[in-house]
Amino acid sequence: MAAAVLCACGSTGAPADSLTGTLNVFAASSLTDAFKGLGSAFERQHPGLSVRFNFAGSPALVAQIEDGAQADVFASADTTNMDRLLTDGLLAYDPSVFAHNKLEIVVASGNPKQITSLADLAKPGVVYISAGPTVPAGKYAAQVLREAGVTVTPKSLETDVKSVVAKIELGEADAGIVYVTDVKAAGSKVTGVTIQDADNVVATYPIAPVKAATQLQAADKFVAYVISSEGQAKLKEYGFLGA
Repeated sequence: MAAAVLCACGSTGAPADSLTGTLNVFAASSLTDAFKGLGSAFERQHPGLSVRFNFAGSPALVAQIEDGAQADVFASADTTNMDRLLTDGLLAYDPSVFAHNKLEIVVASGNPKQITSLADLAKPGVVYISAGPTVPAGKYAAQVLREAGVTVTPKSLETDVKSVVAKIELGEADAGIVYVTDVKAAGSKVTGVTIQDADNVVATYPIAPVKAATQLQAADKFVAYVISSEGQAKLKEYGFLGA
C-alpha cells in the first residue's frame, strides 16, 4: 500500500519539460549581455535545452538567415531589418516589440578630450567612429548628428556597436555613438556622455521565430519569455527600456 501511495504521489507531479536540443538565437550585438542573462534563465526553466547565440550587426544576421543559416529566433535592433525578413517570408509569424533603447556618446575612461555634447564630436583633433550606415546604431547616429546640425565624418565604420566600444577602450578612437546599454555593459572601461532627449532617438527592438526553425516550439517559448514580465524585468536590469 505504501508503495502504491508513493507511486500515486509521483504521478501527480509536473510533467517533464519536453524541450530538448539546441535553440539557435540570432540577436543584435547590443543585446549580447542581456540575452546571455535571459538565455541562462531560460535554460534553468528548460533543463534539457541549450540556448546558443549568434551576435552580430542586424543586417549581417539578416543576410545569414537569407543565405540559409540555421536560426530559430531573430532579434533585431531595428524594425527595418526585421521587416526585410518578414517581406521575404522568412518569419514564422509577425514580430513583437520587446524593448527600446537610446543613444549615448561613448568616450575613453575619464573623458580626456572633454566631450560634453554632439557638437564636440566635430572639434579638431577628435577621432570619431561609428557603426556602418546599414547597422541600426550607425543609422541612428547619423540621424541624431544630422538633426543636431553637426557635420562629422567617421574615421572608420564598424560592423557593430561592440566594435565601436572596443576601439574606444583600446584608444584607437576618441568617441563614438552607441546605445546606452553598451556603455553600461562596458563599465569603467569607458565613459558615457548623455545625449539630450531633444536630440536623441529611440531604438525599437522586435523579435520573432524564423520560419525555417527546427526548434519552433522552443522558439515560441523563448519569444514569450523575452516579452513576459520576468523577461522585461531582466532587460531593464541591463539598461533597456520596456516594450
